[in-house]
Amino acid sequence: MLIPISFGVQFSYKTLILKAQNFNDVQRLETDGRELFLSPYQSQGGFLSDNISPLTVLFQDGKAKTSTRLDLIEEEPLSIRVQGKPYAVVMRTPGDEPAHAAGFALAEGILDSADDIETIGSCEGEVTNVVTLTVTQARLSMITAVLERRGFVSQTSCGICGKELIEDLSQILRVLPDGPSIDLKEAYRCLESLEESQALYRRTLASHAAAIYTPAFELLSLAEDVGRHNALDKAIGKLLLKKTLDRAGILILSSRISYELVQKAARAKIPFIIAASRPTRLAVQLANSLNMTLASPSKESGIHVYCGTGRLKT
Repeated sequence: MLIPISFGVQFSYKTLILKAQNFNDVQRLETDGRELFLSPYQSQGGFLSDNISPLTVLFQDGKAKTSTRLDLIEEEPLSIRVQGKPYAVVMRTPGDEPAHAAGFALAEGILDSADDIETIGSCEGEVTNVVTLTVTQARLSMITAVLERRGFVSQTSCGICGKELIEDLSQILRVLPDGPSIDLKEAYRCLESLEESQALYRRTLASHAAAIYTPAFELLSLAEDVGRHNALDKAIGKLLLKKTLDRAGILILSSRISYELVQKAARAKIPFIIAASRPTRLAVQLANSLNMTLASPSKESGIHVYCGTGRLKT
């Protein structure tokens, strides 16, 4: 028996598990003898009430001291389990838990597509702070080495240099094909307008955003989070679960570009990134090795392109 639901409030249904083939538009869940709690699905540009907590603070402007109420962004741990075993714990802003876990798993090489997912969700008693991902048996046989590493690729480790890290990432990353041709000025306009879509940032002044567009600049996905890597995982995960990630071509970031964000974009096969701040040197090295384009605004009225200039429209 399939029961359709839509996101927007938190639901609890007896004996339900989320199935990968039913992630489009209306969510469908299938019974299998367990109870599943689904987190609310965050809409593009929206935020959830439990993402924000008000706090009364002291305000001083040099003339007087007063009290004022501010909205503070929430930060809580999310445990991601794969095949029932702990894989990683990330500190994030609550919301979009299934998408977050899916995007994270794609970046780690656990998933290649939504078809690799058997089930994804949170079990009874775990609310939304624990998400369990179960992959298909066919996929499981291909990722034994990845699961044994348990989050190594996504974290900076002591005693490893940039060259070794890139060589390590080559196990799960592939060089992206040439194209598509991107209008750099239009990409910059999308970056300039990103803050207008950041509802959580306007309330808290503390969130990062990731927006994904088609090469023709149709907005596909937008997510906010206290962590820039989490925002990207959520934005990618939404498209992965909807099976529309193949339409993605441009990534807009409110942050700097670290190697980890390049890794996540590469796994999602998004070749073009423009961000508010400069990339790290390692990010440029990794992106260049994968035939990706990185760009950011200059202090002057212009744009710096660090690699992948052949993808720019002339």
